Amino acid sequence: MKAPARLQNLIAEGLIDDVVRQLKSGKEADVFVVRSGGETLAAKVYKEAQQRSFRQAVDYTENRKVRNSRQARAMAKGTRFGREQQEAAWQSAEVDALHRLAAAGVRVPRPINFYDGVLLMELVADADGHAAPRLNDLPSFSMADALQHHATLLDEVVRMLCAGVIHGDLSEFNILLAADGPVIIDLPQAVDAAGNNHAPRMLMRDVDNLRNFFGRHAPSLLPTQYGPEIWSLFASGLLTPETVLTGRYEPRRGAVDLTAVLREIEDARLEEQARLLRMA
Repeated sequence: MKAPARLQNLIAEGLIDDVVRQLKSGKEADVFVVRSGGETLAAKVYKEAQQRSFRQAVDYTENRKVRNSRQARAMAKGTRFGREQQEAAWQSAEVDALHRLAAAGVRVPRPINFYDGVLLMELVADADGHAAPRLNDLPSFSMADALQHHATLLDEVVRMLCAGVIHGDLSEFNILLAADGPVIIDLPQAVDAAGNNHAPRMLMRDVDNLRNFFGRHAPSLLPTQYGPEIWSLFASGLLTPETVLTGRYEPRRGAVDLTAVLREIEDARLEEQARLLRMA
């Protein structure tokens, strides 16, 4: 197939040999299967900001560090240079998160190179060696498989959090089912667990998404409260990758019900957003 311009640049630089096919077209990037030195890889080609429908919400970018004060001022003013720097920071956030999580043993694609807006990484494969499907693309799961995959992914969420990272948009749409189990993908919106005020809400939303998806196949998961339990342990400094979770959470007497407060805040935010849209 004819390679997109950005991939042609990688061919010219000798980073890849050829493009096999397009694997996925998404709201923020297109993914291609490519060959490099006899190895089959995935190439994620980020779209230009004006071509993307995913908005870089301040909730995600809060407290992200930039290289120098000039970049920070330009990004705050919204100048052309600032927008370019914001776009570069958005893309490099995924690269940084993948390296950080891979080093922590989290099941994410192995990052290989990042060049000219293209992320080269491991191609996650199924048992037949084909590109692994997303959970959302699979017709159904047995109850046993649903419970097993849910437990595996909770372990990964905990391992991520212990590495200081929250996915921020975790769902069945960005988890692949490889030959040896689930693999988490799509991390440009990854959140710093310690430096973002929205971290608790995003962590609980990620966990709730897992519960609701697998709960369709294993209803016993639906009453569980893993999100508040995980965050409470993390905030208390008691969470480790070896922590045994129960799925139960009882707020201490006199303590704030964190889940309820976060939901109230989110409801208020959505109501205000809807009001502003009506006014516009």
